[in-house]
Amino acid sequence: MNETFKSGFVALIGRPNVGKSTFINHVLGQKISIISNKPQTTRNQIRGIYTTNKEQIIFIDTPGIHKPQHELGNYMNKESLSTLSDVDLILLLIDGTSDYGKGDEFVLDTFSKITTPVFLIVNKIDLIKDKNRLLENVVKFQNKFAFCETFYISALSGENVDLLVENISERLEEGPKYYPEDQISDHPEVFVIGEIIREKVLALTEQEIPHSVAVVVEEMKNDEENPELLNISATIYVERASQKKIIIGSQGSMIKKIGTFARKDMLKVVGQKVYLELWVKVEENWRNKKTQLRRMGYFLENK
Repeated sequence: MNETFKSGFVALIGRPNVGKSTFINHVLGQKISIISNKPQTTRNQIRGIYTTNKEQIIFIDTPGIHKPQHELGNYMNKESLSTLSDVDLILLLIDGTSDYGKGDEFVLDTFSKITTPVFLIVNKIDLIKDKNRLLENVVKFQNKFAFCETFYISALSGENVDLLVENISERLEEGPKYYPEDQISDHPEVFVIGEIIREKVLALTEQEIPHSVAVVVEEMKNDEENPELLNISATIYVERASQKKIIIGSQGSMIKKIGTFARKDMLKVVGQKVYLELWVKVEENWRNKKTQLRRMGYFLENK
């Protein structure tokens, strides 16, 4: 007798920089969501598809919920909150090394009108030094909202992640296989390519750059003379001329470094050699311009 095949959608919700992208990349065993130590790295919903012979779990990695300061911030919060009523399970990830605060209250308040079951996931337990302090913080979360389960994990090392995935699967009902078993993301390659470039900018540039940068892949096609070579042209947008200068670097040193690091990751995604051409343009205050947000893929009319 065959086992029942289960499937369902699981949303990852939390404040910025709690480890949502690290968790989903670990579960899938492959990078589909970029990682940075800077808050608000993830800007779009990214679906990671975990498939075995008995289940398919579609994890939805969402932008960190935060108090918005511009149109881009509003879009990111809507991306996160729009998933709550449309999924089978919600994972609220928290940073086990941080104290409970107003930002956590803001996130929990968004749960007041939903009926979807929620797991509390305490991440970064490999960094915990004071377990009593950790438990005191967890109790504050549990007193604020009735979580179905609480798990303590390290998304970085993988500690207890398998246990969590097993419990998620147990919660799911019988369902179809929504995606082919070899597909791990619903985003096209062009999206992933743009995110890889943005990740390298975040990793290599100064603190003033991260929230002001966007990447648009202008062209991606095989070389006419060498079909094994993929030509990619992309534009890095910033808000100020001083930021453009930082990204280009002295005699183009920084833009070359960004390109070199990005090409290495792109090779793993596209499976062929890449010629990458990068441009840097200034678009003042683009995060508050809906026209620019639409062009950059951040603003949807139905949000």
